[in-house]
Parts: sequence; structure tokens; C-alpha cells
Amino acid sequence: MQALIHPTAVIAPGAQLHPSVRVGPYAVIGDRVRIGAGTTVGAHAVIEGWTEIGERNQLFPGVAIGQEPQDLKYDGSVSLVRIGNDNRLREYVTVNRATRADEVTAIGNGNLLMAYVHVAHNCTVEDGVIVANGVALAGHVHVESRATIGGVLGVHQFVRIGRLSMVGGMSRIDRDVPPFCLVEGNPARVRSLNRVGLRRAGLEAIDQGQAVATLKKAFRILYRSGLTLDRALDELDLLPDSEPLQHLRLFLRRSLLPGRRGLIPGKRPMRGHGSIEGVHPHGDDH
Repeated sequence: MQALIHPTAVIAPGAQLHPSVRVGPYAVIGDRVRIGAGTTVGAHAVIEGWTEIGERNQLFPGVAIGQEPQDLKYDGSVSLVRIGNDNRLREYVTVNRATRADEVTAIGNGNLLMAYVHVAHNCTVEDGVIVANGVALAGHVHVESRATIGGVLGVHQFVRIGRLSMVGGMSRIDRDVPPFCLVEGNPARVRSLNRVGLRRAGLEAIDQGQAVATLKKAFRILYRSGLTLDRALDELDLLPDSEPLQHLRLFLRRSLLPGRRGLIPGKRPMRGHGSIEGVHPHGDDH
């Protein structure tokens, strides 16, 4: 094990590292950290707090994981960071632990977080997500599987970014991003289906492309028909059923629940209260 840990690294006595973990120069690993097989910790990385890291992760130089949340409500409670397997966290990525006792900031499997990405307290990043350089995820953001987030942008607290969506770089993301859609701009707008992402995910091969064809019909109903969101959701219930369509309908309905931030609108101007083209399900622009 010593042959895999640089002599300048500082490993606390209580840290639990699999014998195959590699640790680079001047890295610091705290007393309550657990790291699984095949993970590499780069030079000057700092991993502290109650942090669990799985197998075959690559943590590049300067990453900081498990630090206290940047939240004035934090009272020193035992809160967690959990990172799965096969992730790549590039230079100077920061992942803060959750705010309250036993809460978790979670990163799943197979994600790529590029340089200077910040994952704040209580965030969830599912699987196969790509986050480009300089992105800041504020507290309680949830990123669903296989979403792609372009560089140099901020995501507002409590926002949810849908499965297989694509967010263009330098956009302002202050509301939920629907699954399977391409969103960009400042203010951000839904522009189209994420057709490239759907093809790469293999959805065109499911039922001879029926799942994608149904999503195209759903998109036209939501963003091209001029219907209110309530009416559009009723129309979506009449389309041929598929798992992606079920996920889209559930996501949209959850975004309209009290306390949620609502949905990123389409590119058309607002067409009245309750419209998918509007700015917020409750009629305000906060």
C-alpha cells in the first residue's frame, strides 16, 4: 500500500483506503473518509468530512471533497458526501457535504465533472452526466441521468435538470429543465428536442423509433401548439405510451407542485397564466 501513496501525502489514521488506491503528492485525506478499490487521488487533493468514495474514480489535482457546506444554516452536524464508481472529477472540482444531520450530497456512477465545477450541499447528480468547466450547481440541485451541462453557467437552488437534456453554455438556469430537451440562452429557453442525445442514448432503436416519434409529438404539443400547460398535459395522456413519455409527464407535473420553481419556458412569448410558454406556474418571474 505504501508504494501507492506518495510520501508527502497526509492520511489520517482513521481513513479507510482500499490497498489499490493511489494518492498523489501533498494530498490530504481526513479521518472519516472511505475510498474504494482502484480510485486515484491526485496531487494536492483534499478529502475530508464523512465522505464515501467508490471504485475506479479519478480525482484530479486540487479537488476538494467533503468540506462544510456554504450554508449559514449548517450547525456542524454529521452530514455526508457519497460518490459512486467510475467518475472523473477534474482539476479543482469542489463537492460540499449536506447541511443537516444525515443528509447527503450524492454523485452516482460514470459522471464527468470538468475543471472548476462546484457541487453544493444536498445536490444529487445521477449517472452518466457531463458537466463542463466552470459550472456552479447551487444547493439542492438534482441532475438526472445522462444530462449534459455546458460550461460557465450557474444553476439556481432547488432546480431539477431532466434526463438526457442538454443545457447550452453560459445559460441562466433558474427553473427546471425538461427531460430530453435542449435549453440555452439568457434568459434560458427550451429550443428543441435533444435529438443528438436521444440518438446517442439508443432511443431511436427502441420499438423502431416509436419512443422518439412520440417525444417529438409531445414536444410539438408542449411548445408549438399554444395550449396551456394543463391542456397540453391532457393531450400528452392521449399519446402512445412509452417509458420516456411517462418520465416526461411525471417530471412536468412535479415541476408544477407548490414549492417548486416551475419550468424553463419555450422560445415563444408568454401566452397567459398556466401556459408552458409562461415564466412560472404561479404567474411570477422570480
